[in-house]
This record gives sequence, structure tokens and C-alpha cells, in this order.
Amino acid sequence: MSDWFVQQEYGVRFEWGPTGAQQLAPAAACLVVVDVLSFTTSVTVAVEAGTQVFPCAWRDEMASAYARGKAAALAVGRRAATSDSPWSLSPAALRRAPFTPRLVLPSPNGSAIAAAAGGSTVVAGCLRNATAVGRWLALHGYGTQERPVAVIAAGERWPDGSLRPALEDLLGAGAIIAELQSRGAGPLSAEAASARSCFTQTPDIAGAVAASSSGIELSRSGFADDVAVAIELDAGTVVPVLTDGAFEHGADGTRPQSNL
Repeated sequence: MSDWFVQQEYGVRFEWGPTGAQQLAPAAACLVVVDVLSFTTSVTVAVEAGTQVFPCAWRDEMASAYARGKAAALAVGRRAATSDSPWSLSPAALRRAPFTPRLVLPSPNGSAIAAAAGGSTVVAGCLRNATAVGRWLALHGYGTQERPVAVIAAGERWPDGSLRPALEDLLGAGAIIAELQSRGAGPLSAEAASARSCFTQTPDIAGAVAASSSGIELSRSGFADDVAVAIELDAGTVVPVLTDGAFEHGADGTRPQSNL
């Protein structure tokens, strides 16, 4: 892949989906995963409660085996949650569920992006913690030409499996990039600057997410509470950092590793 596709000259970069992450990650010091509806929002809710979250790309027996190996509870699909298995990819359900110290959270997009990071630091960002993430990145020296950060909007999938760029993830990524820039990070690639502008020029972020295709799909499927959690703008201060294969709060002094 030619250098001009990896935004090599910039401190803050932006791309879409697992393939974009694979292209940008090798030259990035830090990779930020943004999957607002709902992987990274769920991660923030769980980590706020003190849970270690292990991302997992599978939703089958492999996921069950992985959870057993980690001595962790396994999150199920939204509609599969029961009293015996109350943890799911629904952030609203995670709030209601009993506390578990370790949780395996299957998510093909979010986990695949995290896995693409290789040796880079991996952070989970969303609208709930965008300011906290931008502050944490700047504090740790990310977002410069020497230590570039790649912000990856996860997007969704069309029925044929191709990437569907999702407005909520563009806005979440833009929020983090805007905070980074306000703290002196940069320069921004054209892609990153456009994501920032989408966020800063949208007058009603919560309303835009709720009215987006993804927001309407969830609300009309009976999961409006998940949208409500996702649009709690800057309600969270926790910064989930992938450490020894699990997301946990990246407090000052954390030495994160991305061993999935």
C-alpha cells in the first residue's frame, strides 16, 4: 500500500473499519476504536463498573471456550439475554446486569479493529467519553508526528457484508479528534479534519445519532435505551485501554499492551 493511503505525514489520522485499521495501525503509536452503537459504548459502561472486558471476534462455541479460558462471563446477543445470561452487547442491559469482574464481549467489528493494532496502544472511544479520551491521549503524548494516533470508526455492515459507514461513529471519532486538536495535537490529516468538522458543525449530536439509520434501527427493534446511553455526551470519564488482552481503565502510569 502506498504511503499516501496511510496519512503518513500527520499526527492525527482517521479511517473506517477493520481494513482501515489494518492499513493505519502499523505506523500508529495508538489506535482508537469508535463503535458508538454499541461495542465501545458497552465497553465504557462495563469498565466504569470495574469490569475487565475481553474483546472477542466470534459469536459461537469459540467465544464460549474463550470465556471459559478467561474465567469470564460471556456476553450474548441483545435478544438472547436471560436471567442466567444477563450480559449482552446492550449497554443498557449491562447497567442492569449483576456485576461480573471479567466479561468476554463478542463484536466482529470492534474486536477486529482492536486485533489489527499489533503492538500499538488500543483505546475504546465513544460519545460518552470523547473528551476524556482526547485528554488522555494528549496527556500521554499521542497525536504528534512522532507518536501518531489513528482514530478508526467501526461502521456497520450491509447485508452483503460490505462496510456501511455509520454517522454515529463518524461523530464519535470527530469528537475525539476535536478534543485532541484543542490540546495541540496534529497536524490532522484531511480525513481526520473532515471527521472533526462533521462533529463541530452538527448542532444536535444526540438528535443526529437518534435519527440516524443505526439509531432508528435499534429504537424500532426495542432497544431505544441503548441509543439513550450512547448519546450521554461526555457522561463518562473512564478511558478503556487494552491491557494484557482486556480493556480496563487507563489511569496515569498505565503501561498498556494489546495482546489479544
